[in-house]
Formats: sequence, structure tokens, C-alpha cells
Amino acid sequence: MEEPRLIPIKLDNYKPLRELVFESLREAIIQGRLKPGERLMEIQLAEEMGVSRTPVREAIRKLELEGFVVMVPRKGAYVAGISVKDIVDVFEVRAALEALAAGLAAERITEEELEELERALVKTYEVSGHDLEALVETDTRFHELIYKASRNERLVQIITNLADQIQRFRATSLAQPGRTKHALEEHKQIVEAISERNVELAQILAREHIENAEQSLLNALGEAKE
Repeated sequence: MEEPRLIPIKLDNYKPLRELVFESLREAIIQGRLKPGERLMEIQLAEEMGVSRTPVREAIRKLELEGFVVMVPRKGAYVAGISVKDIVDVFEVRAALEALAAGLAAERITEEELEELERALVKTYEVSGHDLEALVETDTRFHELIYKASRNERLVQIITNLADQIQRFRATSLAQPGRTKHALEEHKQIVEAISERNVELAQILAREHIENAEQSLLNALGEAKE
């Protein structure tokens, strides 16, 4: 049986309905259930999620601001595609921000956070090669811990937004032959640099890690085009 594109919204007392709808639509785009170039029909989406058109309309506007949706005059909303130029631009910025975050983490991380980062590294090794979805989740968690340790909330906000825009391609990059093994080794080196409070090395390694992920993704897209 084919998996539904959207799951009916379950009310959460801690979040407004428009936020739940936004998160559901964004997740569907990231996971490819709503595909690049697909038109987003408010009525259809509202019916699939069991809500009215109002929160769907508000969610689409927010998705447009975050780059997941494009509005075409007199035609409506469409899932945004991502070109090679878009990927290069995003990764260029992300490499610089990841380097900054790793450097700040090397200066500011606590012993408790370092322990958590070490555990996240072990967890990544445990799921490696078995479950791609779990690997993407643990990889994301690893980077989030570094952002948190940077103690710079504005940096975290900016870098998280960039990461969300490229998240739908994370699995494609990690699925490339040999990439997971190299990524894990890169993670290990980053943790070692942070634990040694080596700011400059942490910055260099974090930048190289993102540049390698970009190259893996571009290689995958290149293969797909051939």
C-alpha cells in the first residue's frame, strides 16, 4: 500500500495549528513526498491533513519565506526545486558557519556537552550501514550538539535554517559509496579537535567536512543526470 503524502494533523497543546501544518508540509518536502515542481493546492492539502485552508495558507507563506516553496503569479504555489547553483551557494555559506560553530564550541563546550557529543559519535557508528534514515537522524543530531555548544543563538538559528533547506539531499549524500565511512571519520576528528580545545583545527575540519559532503552530493546528482 502506498504511503500517504501527508499524515492527518494530531493536535499538540504546546503548538498552534498553523505550526503543526507547517512542520508537516516541510517534512513532506524534505522527505520527497511532495516533489520539486509539484503544485500545492490548498483545498487538497487541507483535506489530506484534516484541517481548514487557513492554516495551510499560512504554512505555505512561511515555507515560501524559508525557500521551500515558490509562488508563481496567477498560477499558485509550487514546491521549490534546488539547482546545482543553489546547492553550491548554500554549502558555501554553511561551510563557513559550521567552521564558526565548531571553533566556538572548542572554546565554550562544557564537559557534560562533550560527553553528549562523544555519545552521539558512538551512536552514529552503531547505526552506520544499517538504516539510512536513522543515520541521517544521528548525523543531524551530532551537528546540532556542536551548534548548541557554540553558545551563539543567532548562529544556531541561521545555520539551522540553511540545514533545513538542504536536508532533503542529506540522505543522497550519505548514500554514496564510501561517504558514510569518511563522514564518520571526519566526525571523530572534529570531536577530537573540540575536546582538545583546538579552535583553528576544529574550524578547518568542520569546513572540510561540509565541503566533502557537498562534493558527494554533487557527484550523486551528476550520476543521476547521466
